[in-house]
Amino acid sequence: MTAERPARPAPPPVPPLAGAACVAAATLFAYVPALRGGFVWNDLDYVTRPALRPLSGLLRIWFKVGATEQYYPVLHSAFWLEHRLWGDAPFGYHLVNVLLHAGSACLFAWALESLWRPEGAEPHPAPSLGAWLGAGLFALHPVCVESVAWISEQKNTLSTLCYLLAALAYLDFDARRGRRAYALATACFVLAVLSKSVAATLPAALLVAFWWRRGALSWRRDARPLLPWFAIGAAAGLFTAWVEHSVVGAQGGDFGLGPAGRLLVAGRALWFYLAKLLWPAHLAFIYPRWRIDPSRPASWAYPLAALALLGALAGWARRGGRGARAGAAAAFFFAGSLFPVLGFFNIFAFIFSYVADHFQYLACLGIFAAAAGAWRRWAGLPAARGAAAAVLLLLGGLSFAQARTYADVLTFYRASLERNPASWMSHLNLGVTLLDGGSPGPGTAEIREGLRLKPDNALAEYDLGTALFAQQDLPGAAAAYRKALELEPRYAKAHYGLGNVLARAGRMPEAIAQYEAALAAAPDYDEIRGDLGAALLAAGRADEAAEQFRRALAANPGRASLRESLGAALLQAGRSGEAAEALAAALSQDPDNPDLHYNLGIALAEGGRLADAIAHFGRAAELRPDDPDAQVNLAQALADAGHPAEAAAHCRAALRLRPGFPPAQALLARLPGGS
Repeated sequence: MTAERPARPAPPPVPPLAGAACVAAATLFAYVPALRGGFVWNDLDYVTRPALRPLSGLLRIWFKVGATEQYYPVLHSAFWLEHRLWGDAPFGYHLVNVLLHAGSACLFAWALESLWRPEGAEPHPAPSLGAWLGAGLFALHPVCVESVAWISEQKNTLSTLCYLLAALAYLDFDARRGRRAYALATACFVLAVLSKSVAATLPAALLVAFWWRRGALSWRRDARPLLPWFAIGAAAGLFTAWVEHSVVGAQGGDFGLGPAGRLLVAGRALWFYLAKLLWPAHLAFIYPRWRIDPSRPASWAYPLAALALLGALAGWARRGGRGARAGAAAAFFFAGSLFPVLGFFNIFAFIFSYVADHFQYLACLGIFAAAAGAWRRWAGLPAARGAAAAVLLLLGGLSFAQARTYADVLTFYRASLERNPASWMSHLNLGVTLLDGGSPGPGTAEIREGLRLKPDNALAEYDLGTALFAQQDLPGAAAAYRKALELEPRYAKAHYGLGNVLARAGRMPEAIAQYEAALAAAPDYDEIRGDLGAALLAAGRADEAAEQFRRALAANPGRASLRESLGAALLQAGRSGEAAEALAAALSQDPDNPDLHYNLGIALAEGGRLADAIAHFGRAAELRPDDPDAQVNLAQALADAGHPAEAAAHCRAALRLRPGFPPAQALLARLPGGS
């Protein structure tokens, strides 16, 4: 008789709470540098802006395309709630991202174990050591750092959590065919798609999983229940593509790849992403943008090699069981989940690079599932467990180091340029950051370098105009803004910047025209309205100015300066009652502002409320004791109220501050006993 081969020892069981606690603790430790980090790049475009912070802002998030950076209403509702909890403090947003990532890793372990168990077994068994290895790979792999440490990519972490919840609920439905499980799965799927539309690939991913598990697909059992999901996913994907093209701006020469070029991008991107998973070195926020040339035969090596590999895996799968199908299933999941970002649809980020680590956050689950499935055959061996622990420790250390590049915005851009010196966007943004930090010379140099790397770039010209305007170089700033508008005639920010230059130069009619052009290009650009109102007021168009200040306030009700400007415009328009109301509201927000007290005194005096006017003029004089105007206006109000002696005293106080001050001399001469 032939001796039987001894069975490999089974790995020890892993209590679910212990496994989840280990994954959560390891994730938190790996992302400590990110938790300490601040906002980078476009984070503040995602953190809820002032116009959307009231309760009514939720309606705009859901029902107004363009109110947010992208139309992901579940994501922006989450940001809205988070802003209610901790405002603009970055720690809260970072913590939520890390916890969502850790939660997704734990759900991934449960999903793997559910798929690995035989048909008819308990739908959601406790994860084994192999499933927890898959969770650990996802939790600690440095390719995921970009999605977790970058606040804007909460769309990845939130949508993936909902995606995995939907998958688990659907696996329960697949086992028991219960309506409640199907409804729950569908609800989670919709939440995932409305957080980020890449989740629309889930129904296809489920079919891949069922094919791997069963070797064949049934129309009635497998495909038909997922038809509504395919319809939801297709609608979400097409709508997102339209938003990227028409609202975000993914159009123009930078996106003119053509069908052949798109195939080349897709083929090369697949190998790029796989390589970064297998050897996560030299990770960068913005990778070099490839030069795509379909006329070069060598360029076709990438897509042809990808097709050959997929074909070989599919052929191998037809000749074997679940083990043989595993490689093909992982490859199909990986490529299918990446499909929306492989270049077949325009994505605004392609203007910088055709690839990004955060694009494969969801897709990498397929490779980690294959790795964990292969390892579990050896999980009972101490050497295999030791090797897995070493890999996880290495990945965690790499993630810790990668997360440090998100410490602050300067570190972030400098790290990006260290890894990709030709990143024109990093040069531009570093330049703007240096300008904001009070380093105009180095900031302008960085912006000029970005413009050198990408000439005829409207964004770079706009940034250069902003830099020169900050240095009081009005002709240079105007030239840069005009160049930006030549390249992109409806560039709202460039119109706005040029309007600011013209207003600073005192050319109010031209400034007003530029502000109005900016609003025509971007009607929701409410920040412009305050400056437009100021220009209209300076041009003597007080009623129109007041209307702009009102609309600016509707978008940003917390700004006392806008209420002050509204009051000034109403005063100039002769609407003293409305002016007093606006100024009083501003004063409630800024009670020690002498200008507010002064202007409110004028409005009240014009309205005949002399006692109140005297009180506010007096407070203005207390807050600004060296201001002769406050003394004279207080004197005038006292004289009108029948207090000539006190009025004379304040006239003399004004003259001590400014000898020969005509208004004080004239009023004093009219007062009884004045001289």
